[in-house]
Amino acid sequence: MDDRAFTKLIDFLEKVPAIHGTVVKGSDEIGRWWVKFEIDITHQFAWHTVQEFGYVLNYLSVDERLPTSFHPVSPPPYINGGPEEFLSWVIECHDSEFRPGTCAEWLLGRLPRPVEDLEQWIAE
Repeated sequence: MDDRAFTKLIDFLEKVPAIHGTVVKGSDEIGRWWVKFEIDITHQFAWHTVQEFGYVLNYLSVDERLPTSFHPVSPPPYINGGPEEFLSWVIECHDSEFRPGTCAEWLLGRLPRPVEDLEQWIAE
């Protein structure tokens, strides 16, 4: 998959306040893809971010789910250290027809707007 296919999704992820560091990406020869990033677990909206992403990417609709999964990934903590340094999050897609830009559109339409505005993350 061409790197440009990830531009919209990565640009969006980099604006989410609790996400920090570099977003890495990859795909295989049949079009399945993934992006991996870190969420600052000390950020005031870290768990809001996890909840929002989990809702949209894992369980948006009981009847029609997106072909994505959002989950944590980590090396063994007894070897490397705790979640502050070694916990990452991944969005995976196993459907080559569902492109990273389409995933970005689903997130853009359902997360707080504008996503970089902390005031929009405050639950009323």
